[in-house]
Amino acid sequence: MYVAVKGGEQAIARSLELLAEARRGDTAVPELELAQIRQQLRLGVARVMQEGSLYDEELAALAIRQAAGDMLEAIFLLRAYRTTLPRFGYTEALDTTAMRVRRRVSGTFKDVPGGQVLGPTYDYTQRLLEFGPTIPATVVEAEEPLAASMPRVLDLLDAEALIERIDAGSDPEPIDLTREPLMFPADRATRMQNLARGDEGFLLGMAYSTQRGYAESHPFAGEIRMGEVDVLVCPEELGFAIEIGSITLTECQMINQFHGGNGLPPQFTRGYGLSMGESERKAMSMALVDRSLRCDELGETSYAPAQNQEFVLSHSDSVEASGFVQHLKLPHYVDFQAELSLLRTLSAQHARTANTPIAEPVVKEHAVATEQAFDQRLSVEAQS
Repeated sequence: MYVAVKGGEQAIARSLELLAEARRGDTAVPELELAQIRQQLRLGVARVMQEGSLYDEELAALAIRQAAGDMLEAIFLLRAYRTTLPRFGYTEALDTTAMRVRRRVSGTFKDVPGGQVLGPTYDYTQRLLEFGPTIPATVVEAEEPLAASMPRVLDLLDAEALIERIDAGSDPEPIDLTREPLMFPADRATRMQNLARGDEGFLLGMAYSTQRGYAESHPFAGEIRMGEVDVLVCPEELGFAIEIGSITLTECQMINQFHGGNGLPPQFTRGYGLSMGESERKAMSMALVDRSLRCDELGETSYAPAQNQEFVLSHSDSVEASGFVQHLKLPHYVDFQAELSLLRTLSAQHARTANTPIAEPVVKEHAVATEQAFDQRLSVEAQS
């Protein structure tokens, strides 16, 4: 527990003024417009929306500008604002098979129904800084228009009964993790909600660990697709679903080896990731960690960090992690004085036992002066 200090309002107000000045920068330079952030920093906007749990590009862009590009702070701002919004209801389950695909690749099959669609990606270019102005891309018309929807790549394995089958509608009704506390053990639906809000860097590290042997995992990228999906709601007064808009999503399905267990035959198993906007790295990390967290249900030995759901889920939230780390900057004067007093007592006991001289008086004098200054400050704060 830390002790907040009263007083210092003028210093805090001045600090906020300095923050506003630092955030704005040189006033001779034009201020960033939200449209610029939305269009030219779309991947950052996607991350803030995803981890902030609110699909709104305008608000995400505003949070990024207010946070001066600090993505964790922007996520914090957006999630805090989200808690003030009314809840009108829940949407129907999204149908990603009907996604209007803009990018779709598979690392397992070269020729897939509907073809490979490279779309916008860094994957096939060298990572070189472009010092000149951005050159507008030349619009190239596809030889054939893309299909309105594309079958899943993993259906090819499903047709041969080589991959685990997921029965539609077999999952229990999920809890709302934004309204109910995380409890362990957590079912897969709850874990997926937590991973969706989790910090991308943390999940990337966990995913990387599974590829380096810290889990029984040998993954293949079965399919990664990105595009627009319709959002449906079913108002009680109507009794049927209506479309209220569409959102951009990135979906990843990983294929993992499985040698059989818990009554299941040898087959491929699945890892799944779904994220807002263009965010392949997040979706892939989710899929790898999701598969690792399924170790218990598949009868695998759990020994790696990425297989420990309490470790992964309790430490993946960037807002909670950032808050707990950054609270160390706040005053801990009383706590530290208690630790300091205890350490002096233990040090004196050790010195008497070891028959060694106790610290020099100058150290004692400094300690006394420090305690007097501390007591004086507490008195001033109490009066304020």
